[in-house]
Amino acid sequence: MSFAELDATSNFTFLTGGSHPEEYMARAAILGIEAVAIADVNSVAGIVRAHTQTKEIAREVRLRQAVDPIGPPKPAHLPDPPSAPIFHVPRLVPAARIVLTDGFTVTCLPRDRAAWARLSRMISAGRLRAPKGECDLRFEDLLEWGEGQEMLLHPAGHAPGDWRARAERLSNRFPGQVTLLMALHYDGQDSARFARLAALATDLGLPAAASAAPVMHHGARRKLTDVLTAIREGVRVDQLGRAALANSEQRLRSEPEMLRLFEGHEDAVSRTSEIAARCAFDLDQLRYEYPSEIAGNETPSDRLSRLAHAGLERRYPAGAPQKVRDLLAHELALIAKLKYEPYFLTVHDVVAFARSRDILCQGRGSAANSVVCYCLGVTSVSPEIGTMVFERFVSEARDEPPDIDVDFEHERREEVIQHIYDRYGRHRAGLCATVIHYRGKRAIREVGRAMGLTEDTIGALSSQLWGFFSADAVEEKRFREIGLDPADRHLQQTMALIHEVIGFPRHLSQHVGGFIMTEGRLDELCPVENATMEDRTVIPWDKDDIDALGILKVDVLALGMLTCIRKAFDLIREHHGIDYDLASLPPEDPGVYDMLCKADSLGVFQVESRAQMNFLPRMRPRCFYDLVIEVAIIRPGPIQGDMVHPYLRRRNGEEQVTFPSDELGKVLGKTLGVPLFQEQAMQIAITGAGFTPDEADRLRRSLATFKKHGNVSEFRARFLNGMRDNGYESDFAERCFSQIEGFGSYGFPESHAASFALLVYASAWLKHHHPAVFACALLNAQPMGFYAPAQIIRDAREHGVEVRPVDINRSFWDNALERTDEGDLALRLGFRQIRALPEEDAQWLIATRRNGYRAVEDVWRRAGLASKHLRTLAEADAFAGLKIPRRQALWAARALPDSGELPLFKGDLDGEGIREPAVALPAMTLGEEVVEDYVSFRLTLRAHPLSLLRERLTPKDAPPPPPQPTPQTAAANMRSHPRNVRHFA
Repeated sequence: MSFAELDATSNFTFLTGGSHPEEYMARAAILGIEAVAIADVNSVAGIVRAHTQTKEIAREVRLRQAVDPIGPPKPAHLPDPPSAPIFHVPRLVPAARIVLTDGFTVTCLPRDRAAWARLSRMISAGRLRAPKGECDLRFEDLLEWGEGQEMLLHPAGHAPGDWRARAERLSNRFPGQVTLLMALHYDGQDSARFARLAALATDLGLPAAASAAPVMHHGARRKLTDVLTAIREGVRVDQLGRAALANSEQRLRSEPEMLRLFEGHEDAVSRTSEIAARCAFDLDQLRYEYPSEIAGNETPSDRLSRLAHAGLERRYPAGAPQKVRDLLAHELALIAKLKYEPYFLTVHDVVAFARSRDILCQGRGSAANSVVCYCLGVTSVSPEIGTMVFERFVSEARDEPPDIDVDFEHERREEVIQHIYDRYGRHRAGLCATVIHYRGKRAIREVGRAMGLTEDTIGALSSQLWGFFSADAVEEKRFREIGLDPADRHLQQTMALIHEVIGFPRHLSQHVGGFIMTEGRLDELCPVENATMEDRTVIPWDKDDIDALGILKVDVLALGMLTCIRKAFDLIREHHGIDYDLASLPPEDPGVYDMLCKADSLGVFQVESRAQMNFLPRMRPRCFYDLVIEVAIIRPGPIQGDMVHPYLRRRNGEEQVTFPSDELGKVLGKTLGVPLFQEQAMQIAITGAGFTPDEADRLRRSLATFKKHGNVSEFRARFLNGMRDNGYESDFAERCFSQIEGFGSYGFPESHAASFALLVYASAWLKHHHPAVFACALLNAQPMGFYAPAQIIRDAREHGVEVRPVDINRSFWDNALERTDEGDLALRLGFRQIRALPEEDAQWLIATRRNGYRAVEDVWRRAGLASKHLRTLAEADAFAGLKIPRRQALWAARALPDSGELPLFKGDLDGEGIREPAVALPAMTLGEEVVEDYVSFRLTLRAHPLSLLRERLTPKDAPPPPPQPTPQTAAANMRSHPRNVRHFA
């Protein structure tokens, strides 16, 4: 006899389940449970995590059996069991608890791959009928998609007649598939309830199966489960009433416990293993098929080779070097061997669509290390720049899919997304999910409210967020600093629950751009549901889940700087007649590097922050690879790993560049012995510490930028012992690991940094050679970056750009460029800079002005603008070009009615319109003009506000001010000020 738990609720039934799917599987391994079905409500979102944990347990068991074949102990990372059962590997049974809109509930366990496809389509049907997070399923859906499912009927909570009729209809429709579920309620009435259910099952001619109906893997999670329920219900824990758990019993149970609790109904316990045995489906059976991306008789391999070689000729019109040709042949051979050609073709087609619409795009990440991607136009970074090999991107040994990230203009990415939906259909394409987990502030806020803390206390706790997730002594000190008693029992309990809920899933959101596309139906691979955003559909699995299942995705991401660069290229084409793209910009321009060495980088991609501005004069980049390092080094990982100062000292000749061995010298040579990239961390582990490629890959995964559960520290002992065994000193090993551990916060791959460095160079080149174009494009791409329009305009004027105000007859919606009398380009501010002026009204104003407006009333008559928008234009001084002062224009605008009706003429119909008596309005002072400019634009072209107060702020006996420096000198002085240097330090 054996027992399988067939109805476990994980925390992916959001704000209901009290345990992770991984915890269920680990606990089942300890308790000796044969199989566990993770059955969340109308969802399979947590199943892949349970599947991954099961494989990890199996791997641990195999490793320990190899050491001690007599009896495998439990893996070290699992909790100690209450007793000492024989450790084994439980089987995951994929499942979902289907809850219809009227409450009728059936747990479905697919027997085979076809049944899984039907279950997935059933959930998709319900999810797509409802808004995000909801599901609209009906009984007819069960009848349509129920074939091949083991159905466990939940009897409670329904009108007997209606429920019985449905149960009979299901059992007649699917003979041999329906079982009555007998679940523990732990309310003292279970024995009597089981007797009634057994009689009901006999009457219906159905077998019965037992379940502990766990909502947590261990009873210690009862308090947290009640807190989650309180958050879901929007009440305090002490107000839950019957919604709270009665006790800690609703947990995962072992077979002996189940036999004791189901005394007299032991057959219901043993039947669970029979049902689990019939459910042979495993997630490893999901065979993902990528779209073939071919037409006619051409194979994917032939098409990819043809496109790649055509791109090679385009990239190297004078002939490609033999090294590049050899690399291309090697990559194509490896791609063909792993059958990834359709994936590269899909990315090519998406990029080709974007280029056909003049949407600028740029591949980044590991794709920048591929000759194939360079030839296909996915990236503009030559792979000769980096030092890593293609196997970092596509590896036969790792047997994992490649991952190509492509950035598109942030204003036009939606065009690309909708193109993908249109091309493949929503039944074949969908975005990945992102699991929103509890983190510090949300945990403090929601758990604190559920536990009855006041808003003042919650605010005080949130203000000291990072102090509460460090050492206990620090946490106690923080409590006292904000006036709280660390010995208060209620506060202690609340903080314990806050710590416990960290990492729990809160809800599903959509990935920023990870697309899954399939040859067959995506909704037969996994369910598809609506996103909050209109016209978006997503799957319930995140990027870690699809990586675990070997499912390919294409990241369609948005980047504001690409919008800026594309608009700048358009302006250069319009005003200078020169066509540029990212690949054709003049390379290695000394003037560009001179500008960056002066920290003149406001608005330049990635190097516009205060930290970067302070680092640039110390780094003094002189070539493209210096920019690659610049992008990678000012990150939390390298900074926390103490990599910045050693690199600078070595670069400036203040410290000798040495390597502890020739092998590590080959790894760290280009970065002067300091590991700056993720790939170098992997190579140090392999070369210096003797890691296997598999172990190094696990280290890389723990270093990944946004891993929720990555833990670099678990590799510490293995790394230090390996370095010692290979003859390296312990101090050096400790320093290496400290640097590697810094990557756990944030570290860049070299190829990713190279992709971003190209955009750094492109934006810096534009700023240096075409400052007016760059400022105009940057303003038209807002919102983005660190700086407000006022700072961008001030910087442009410091670079000699004439900036002209908004003008009712000369401005357009976007900022534009105009020729000056000297033939230079001046920047004309557009209507988009005016607050509270809708684009639609501005475009209508532009369309109807023809040869120009002559008065405020003229705009009102011809453009039909509402008078409130005319007042907005008047307040922005848009009529100054007509010699109408701001106050006079506002007076005229206020005379116009709000209704939009034309005013009545005087009886003689002389055509002069409204006749207002002449009013002598006082002229606005310069200070008033500046204030009104900031109200309308958040900037002014007139004077700096402090210049109006200089006389009041300057003592009468102060010496005369020094001569004013040129704008360029002033900018350089500001950027090199010791205060700014201290900010970086």
